[in-house]
Amino acid sequence: MVKVIHPLAGAIALLTIATFWLATVLAELFASQATIVGVKTAIPWGFLVLIPALMAAGGAGFALAKGRKGGLVGAKIKRMPWIAGNGVLILIPSALFLAAKVKASEFDGVFYGVQAVELVAGAVNIVLLGMNMRDGLRMKGRTGRK
Repeated sequence: MVKVIHPLAGAIALLTIATFWLATVLAELFASQATIVGVKTAIPWGFLVLIPALMAAGGAGFALAKGRKGGLVGAKIKRMPWIAGNGVLILIPSALFLAAKVKASEFDGVFYGVQAVELVAGAVNIVLLGMNMRDGLRMKGRTGRK
């Protein structure tokens, strides 16, 4: 069961973060202010999917590692504190702050500054989670390289 939970939860987490990021970029570049408000207020609700998915992926991953700390497993484990820290210290507070700002119709310099930080931090997490997925696929022999 853990062998099913880990990749499924990891994929859900990666897709959720990528959806937040892409929705934000598309809304900012091409949509109305009302759409931006909708996107920025919806993202915190997405935490109800994202946080359990990350917890499940992390817990199942540690169970699958069975104490191993070298090779691709070790690389995945070393990325996890960065992913979690980035999420807890930057992404979640930024999303909550931005949701409050759009509800108050405050599209000011602070909003766009925090938005830029959030987009960079989100891109970093997408890359790190993608690297973990790639390494997981390599360990399973699904990329043609180990």
